[in-house]
Amino acid sequence: MNKSEIIRIALFIMFFSIGASALGLSVLSDDLVRYYRDVKLRESAQQAKEKLEILNEDYGSILKNLDEDPNYIKRIAPIVSGSEYRDPNAIFPKETAREMAAARKTFEDPNEEAAEPVMPVWLSRSSQPQKRKILFFCGVALILISFVCFRPVKL
Repeated sequence: MNKSEIIRIALFIMFFSIGASALGLSVLSDDLVRYYRDVKLRESAQQAKEKLEILNEDYGSILKNLDEDPNYIKRIAPIVSGSEYRDPNAIFPKETAREMAAARKTFEDPNEEAAEPVMPVWLSRSSQPQKRKILFFCGVALILISFVCFRPVKL
């Protein structure tokens, strides 16, 4: 095998693989978009499930405390209803709206935005109908070029 045959084989492999990749991407772009959407939905469902499990545990602990302590409802009623506690010995600090906003901000999950998988930019561009057609025809053209121009030379 001489040097020109090696270059011919390398160019054939390169053109054919790029053409096949472009052709495959144009055909499978709908499936890839659906896959990323399903991943996003699955993760949001998992997060909702985890939140529901936490709420379920909280509800179970409240029911357990109600069974064990009959005065528990008298103690949590003002908190749940939003009214002030009537015990003269209880002292509750009054927070300003700015302090409450800062407290809410610290309790928010900073990873909530980063956890959502975003569809890659290249996929959103290549899934547009006009660009899919261009990708398809360019892939076909590259495959044809690789078969026509880099075929074995008959002696």
